[in-house]
Amino acid sequence: MSNTLWKRINMKNKSTDKTIKKRTVQFRPDSRNLFFHILTACNLKCAHCYINQEQHGTRTLDEDTIKKWLRLFSSSTTSRAIKAVEDTNVIFLGGEPTLNPALAEGIKEARRLGYASVTVDTNGYLFNDILEKVTPEEVDYFSFSLDGSSPEVNDPIRGKGSFDACTAGIRQAVELGFTVSSIFTASTENIHDLPNMPELLKGLGVSRFFIQVIGIRGNSAKKEGTTLQLTKQVWESVVPETAQRAAELGLICHYPTVFLSKETLFECAGLVAENYFVFPNGRVYTCPLCEDYPLHSYEIKDNKLVRRPPLTEMELFNLKIPEGCVMNKLLHPGNLSYDSNGEPLYKIACCMLKEEITAN
Repeated sequence: MSNTLWKRINMKNKSTDKTIKKRTVQFRPDSRNLFFHILTACNLKCAHCYINQEQHGTRTLDEDTIKKWLRLFSSSTTSRAIKAVEDTNVIFLGGEPTLNPALAEGIKEARRLGYASVTVDTNGYLFNDILEKVTPEEVDYFSFSLDGSSPEVNDPIRGKGSFDACTAGIRQAVELGFTVSSIFTASTENIHDLPNMPELLKGLGVSRFFIQVIGIRGNSAKKEGTTLQLTKQVWESVVPETAQRAAELGLICHYPTVFLSKETLFECAGLVAENYFVFPNGRVYTCPLCEDYPLHSYEIKDNKLVRRPPLTEMELFNLKIPEGCVMNKLLHPGNLSYDSNGEPLYKIACCMLKEEITAN
């Protein structure tokens, strides 16, 4: 990996007189992320939900288990690179994590253990009075999933009434002093509406905007006859410009790199970084693309992180192919295009590689 942690491009926007800063956030071996699914249940049935209960189970983790697993991943003996828990970001997920009554105590335990940051990803319904049980000092971000700038766009994807519930939840969190981010999962069903999101989020008091590319896993993989994946042309014509607009409005915007030129070096987060995707049945993946399959690298057994024997995702990470990400080639080939000689026109980046756009 390059010694440079990011590549930065500064662009002056004449209409706003702001400098737009774009950086590619490279993988750092001295930091890691713990994506902690504390249950798989949810009150919504989102069209693109990646939860697969056949693979991830139906268990809701109790308070004691949540605390034990947080302590497990706060230990320097658990992983190959971690130096201290202060290098680890924890993201509480579901299902809908606020449905788990133990979430508040899990947040407090993560803060007590000294995790670098604590984030809660939520659909905005904010069950169990979660905002009254934790403080802005304990939660770095409440991150709300919103897939459209109006009920007409959002609700067919996420469920009737979800736009109003989510925006009300955002307003409530902002009023109570919490820092709020928003996640938009871009697909063919809502990409036309993405340019409308920055103004909406700015008005709601959101500070960070995450644009995600649709993953063909979970519910998305079951939708036969529907093409949800975005072409390279559509992605590049809409997403970077929207991210710049968000930055001009004062939001910090992140989006996955997705497409690389054939000449660009490909790096896999599974080899040069640490990301753990933990599910309630004890499965622990290091690549989110693999979550529909029993390819997980680890299992939690008797409160220990146990490396599984081959074949797992880890053996696949080492394969070198001209398309870049081998997991994308195996599982999401619709992202790729080829010339008349069968050569890929571009590479697909690791899904964990992000662009960050800010302005000042």
